[in-house]
Amino acid sequence: MIKRKKDKYQCPLEVTMEIIGGKYKGVIIGHLIDKTLRYNELQKLISHATPKMLIQQLKELEADGIINRKLYPIVPPKTEYSLTERGKTLIRAIIELNKWGMKYLKEENIPCAYKGSVDL
Repeated sequence: MIKRKKDKYQCPLEVTMEIIGGKYKGVIIGHLIDKTLRYNELQKLISHATPKMLIQQLKELEADGIINRKLYPIVPPKTEYSLTERGKTLIRAIIELNKWGMKYLKEENIPCAYKGSVDL
């Protein structure tokens, strides 16, 4: 587990947002719901993320026990990511955040490239 930025928090939401509030962390968790993905698959799904940023977000999620990283000792290396049991406890929250975002975009008449179901 990574060292938290603070030793004490004013409320639980503060630490929750520190853990899942990274630029792509919620998106990564959403893509890993009910599936295991390789790094290059995540890169394609989150194509606007730079490789450096995506790797950093994945490392932080792994350090916080939210995702598993499985490295296969083959050439070229194969790396797969999936949710841990702790990560799976975030699924309902991520789905609700997704629904909220879809509703907001619709209300504000903002186009969205995402065409999947609201339930991810």
